[in-house]
Amino acid sequence: MFGKYLDPKNYIAFKKKFGTEKNKEILIHFLNDMIVFKENSPIQSVTFLKTIQYPETLVKKTSIVDILCKDEKGNQYIVEMQVAKEKGFEKRAQYYASKAYISQASSGGAYYDLKEVIFLAIADFVMFPQKAAYKSDHVILDKQSLENDFKDFSFTFVELPKFNKDIDHLANMTEKWCYFFKHAESISLEEMLKLIADDEIMEKAYKQLDWVTWSDTELLTYDQAEKYEGAYLASMEQKFDEGFEKGKFERDIEIARTLLTKKYDIEVVADITGLTIEQVKVLKEKWQ
Repeated sequence: MFGKYLDPKNYIAFKKKFGTEKNKEILIHFLNDMIVFKENSPIQSVTFLKTIQYPETLVKKTSIVDILCKDEKGNQYIVEMQVAKEKGFEKRAQYYASKAYISQASSGGAYYDLKEVIFLAIADFVMFPQKAAYKSDHVILDKQSLENDFKDFSFTFVELPKFNKDIDHLANMTEKWCYFFKHAESISLEEMLKLIADDEIMEKAYKQLDWVTWSDTELLTYDQAEKYEGAYLASMEQKFDEGFEKGKFERDIEIARTLLTKKYDIEVVADITGLTIEQVKVLKEKWQ
């Protein structure tokens, strides 16, 4: 069922590798390698935040991101692994970033205390066909002077299909991470040794993908996420052909319903869909 290494693009593998306290140093290393920081000031530490962004009112959308954290200065980072091509993904990125920004506001707080929000997405599809570069960094600029006066939002997108370098021509850590995401499942021992070289963090990232270190329950959850992704891609192709699109939260509800009817455990449904265990319990009670 599995090769030596699991697919880092899989939702479960991605969360385990980057979204846990145990692997916090991998996330810090990854962010510092992928993001261009102002004043050359890389991240020293991060604190994980809840990945569910609740709306201000019930009529608005609830947002669920893959990873949400803040650094020692209070700046927030949203990290998304997006496998399926989704119409309007760049709009969803802005929506998530704005939700994270306004979540900082509290009664009596000053606007000047609001911190930056940085959005980073690894996309396994082409987002910007008109751009040749595999990595693009987006900020708000003055149209005339091109000055970056509004500094609190930035978006970085990595389009994996555009990255085609081989193992012998990787020039920096950004390229090594891209190679990691594209080829981890099929990499040879010789190639892996070239990739990790003397980098302990990259080596640790690979160890997190070694399936022999995963429990049977974790492997089952990983496998179910793979099946869900395949079914989701097929479903999305049909929906796009029909001109039909739904929000992420509504789709997760539909998937949860299907999995629950097939008697999947609540914890597994929560891991696959991104819903909380409490939400899945409510849905299960509702549909029984």
